[in-house]
Amino acid sequence: MPHQVLSCHFCGTTVELQRGEKIQRLDSCSTCNRDLHSCLHCRFYDPGRNNQCTEPEAEWVSDKESSNFCGYFEPSSSLNRMKSGGANRSVDARSAFDDLFKK
Repeated sequence: MPHQVLSCHFCGTTVELQRGEKIQRLDSCSTCNRDLHSCLHCRFYDPGRNNQCTEPEAEWVSDKESSNFCGYFEPSSSLNRMKSGGANRSVDARSAFDDLFKK
C-alpha cells in the first residue's frame, strides 16, 4: 500500500510513493518523462499567490514545469489533475479571455 499518491500534472499518470520515499530532483514521470520535482507537482504551488507559492520562504522559480532545487518541495497529493482541468486550465482561461474581444 503506497504512503502517498500523486498524479502527473502533464499526463495524469499515477505516481505512488512508498513510506519514506521522496521525489528526487531528477525523477521523471514513467509515461511522459516530464520532471516530477517541479513547482507544478508541489503542494505549495498556487498560481494565484505572490511568487506562485504558498511557502513564504521559498525563492522565486521562473520555470514552474522543470526540475528545480527548491528545498521546500513536497509532492502534491492531488489526484486526477488532468480530469479536473490541470494542465489544460490555462489554455481554457486564455480561450475564454480571447473570446471576450471577438466581434
